[in-house]
Amino acid sequence: MHAEHRHQAILRRLREEGSLRVSDFAAELGVSPVTVRRDVEILADRGLVARVHGGAMLPETWAETAPAEAASHAPARPGRERVIGLIVPAADYYYPEVIKGAREAAAARNVRLILDISGYDADEERAQVERMIGDGIDGLLVVPSGPRGWYEELPVPVVIVERRPDADEAAGIDHVVSDHVHGARLAVRHLADAGRRRLVLLVRGTSPTAQWIIEGFEAGVRAAGLEAPGTAPVLDIPDASPGSREYDGPIEELLDAVAEGRVDAVIAHPDNVALALLRRLRARSIQVPGDLAIVAYDDEVAGLADIPLSAVAPAKYEVGASAVDLLVRRLDQPAAPRHRLFVLPQLRARSSSGG
Repeated sequence: MHAEHRHQAILRRLREEGSLRVSDFAAELGVSPVTVRRDVEILADRGLVARVHGGAMLPETWAETAPAEAASHAPARPGRERVIGLIVPAADYYYPEVIKGAREAAAARNVRLILDISGYDADEERAQVERMIGDGIDGLLVVPSGPRGWYEELPVPVVIVERRPDADEAAGIDHVVSDHVHGARLAVRHLADAGRRRLVLLVRGTSPTAQWIIEGFEAGVRAAGLEAPGTAPVLDIPDASPGSREYDGPIEELLDAVAEGRVDAVIAHPDNVALALLRRLRARSIQVPGDLAIVAYDDEVAGLADIPLSAVAPAKYEVGASAVDLLVRRLDQPAAPRHRLFVLPQLRARSSSGG
């Protein structure tokens, strides 16, 4: 159906019934909610309709219902409660603090926050975005699980969270991310200051943050002038179960190097890799931190180990809160310069590194 025909259909429905819901009307027309949402915005810009949360009304109909209906059906204008969406890939590791920061920052600004979990499924993520936009959100925070270029085409402002942009990527979109390059350099500097000279990075290479942790580790080693260890300086832990050949191969290589004195410190990402390493070291009677210092990366559960693990702690709460602040700023000032905000992690020294 041509856009002008859709516009006429929207106006006809509003004259007949006084209001419509975007998601329901899109299903009737056989188009996406995003399409109807854009049509409503065009008609609102012309003064022909009033946008409301999740739908549209004729301006005169809305005027008759205000203020009684204003709280739930207010058109998009300054002063009404704003609604923003937040989509994260998981809610059980790393992201609870991001969610908490976003939720509390939204509440402080009288903004309603709607949460959904993509499960690292890019198709599900896209469907969630379309549902939220169809329901009338004013802006979106998202931790993408797939390609990101399409977010620039959405009809609402978007802030990408915890996914670092490439140099020329998404110039028209805001980002808030933890600076994992800085975090890894912090870990290297901490170990070097403790007198450790032969460092290895144990990292799950499939993690979206792995490349930045590797970059920071390598830069930190160069800056500190550290020795090359007697094994590969970066060991990639595959997505396999402990006890499998794929998982145990790199771990056994590392344990041999530690036992022979060729490695004296390890940075392990994420926390559960560091915890598993600690168990294997104990089985070999390798002392921590005497024989080997360990710094974990993420600090979700590192401090709960029987030998509390030093850890790099991304400022996850601040990332969530800063993302909300940046999105609200974008809503208030659509033409303001774009931002790429890097939030610096901290290092928490505990027993495993001699802290």
